[in-house]
Amino acid sequence: MTAVSRRALRNFDWLIFGLVLFMSISGIMTIYSATRVTGTGEMPDFYLKQISWLVIAIITLLVCTSFDYSWLSRLSLPLYITGIISLVIVLVMGRSGMGAKRWLQLGPLNFQPSEFFRLVFIIAFAFHLSRLQGRLHLGNIIKAAILFLIIPVALIIKEPDLGSALILIFVFFITLLIRGVRKKAVIILIVIGVISVPFLERIVWSQLKDYQKNRLVAFVKPQIDPSGIGYQIEQSKITIGSGRFSGKGYLKGTQGPFRFLPEKHTDFIFSIFAEEWGFLGCFLLLAAYLVLLLRGIDTALKAKDMFGKLLSFSIVIMFFTYFVINVGMALGMMPVVGVPLPFMSYGGTALISNFAAAGILINVRMRRFKLFY
Repeated sequence: MTAVSRRALRNFDWLIFGLVLFMSISGIMTIYSATRVTGTGEMPDFYLKQISWLVIAIITLLVCTSFDYSWLSRLSLPLYITGIISLVIVLVMGRSGMGAKRWLQLGPLNFQPSEFFRLVFIIAFAFHLSRLQGRLHLGNIIKAAILFLIIPVALIIKEPDLGSALILIFVFFITLLIRGVRKKAVIILIVIGVISVPFLERIVWSQLKDYQKNRLVAFVKPQIDPSGIGYQIEQSKITIGSGRFSGKGYLKGTQGPFRFLPEKHTDFIFSIFAEEWGFLGCFLLLAAYLVLLLRGIDTALKAKDMFGKLLSFSIVIMFFTYFVINVGMALGMMPVVGVPLPFMSYGGTALISNFAAAGILINVRMRRFKLFY
């Protein structure tokens, strides 16, 4: 083993790797439980597919730690252009499902470009901001919005994928604040935002599909149609509440196998986990996510350059937004917008892209000092 290899192994962040592996294995266990068949019937192979994707995701993470992350700055422009092209292609040639056109099919494989685009967006946007000097003024923000926000958000809403669009918007503005914005620019943006809310609301509402509008109505008034548009939210809260303090036990939950809860292995996997493991299990899971986020923040603070700092902070913001929206949906505190729980929900594209993001976090932490030169 070379000296560089030994240093890389010694500085590899086993905590981040262990946390995401723990979440992913917990997710596979929950997917199996949620989709198991009681009585006669063929068992779906969702958990087997997720195991295969986990193997690919781990390889992706290791690849993302094997080179200096500064190389990503050189690839940021071609990656970003490729990402935009993929969002356009999915609108033209994408596969439709559940009222949306979000997937591209390559032979037997389906992937969701918007999941990968979030990471591409973070890389390109972090590099762009790292090249600017001093605090950002209004011109910098407008230019950044034109280059990095308006086009991809419009394309993603068109799919429609409101959840991914919200995450991009949130990451964009929080990353700007972390980078540093002049007070005058912040005040102007707040005033513009307040004035434009009614107009933006009408524009966004006109672009939403009927099922998305129903989800928003169900969030505001879930009791308006508990057996119809409010069914998912009500069943999710019932599922979580039935777990009580210590849970019913693994493979002893009823909401998943008896098909009471829709999207139980994707959007509402947290509800199934809560039913089986109860408050104690949820506390442990939430603690794992909290440690991951804090580790990411610590990595950002110790990064050797501005690009690494913004890259790490943006990934943490993405994970945090994912988590808050998904758990908020399950608890009925946020509208259902189709955002998966990081590392746990079923889906290969999301799992691989999240492991790639975790790999970049580990990469930045490994190279916080000039250990490889």
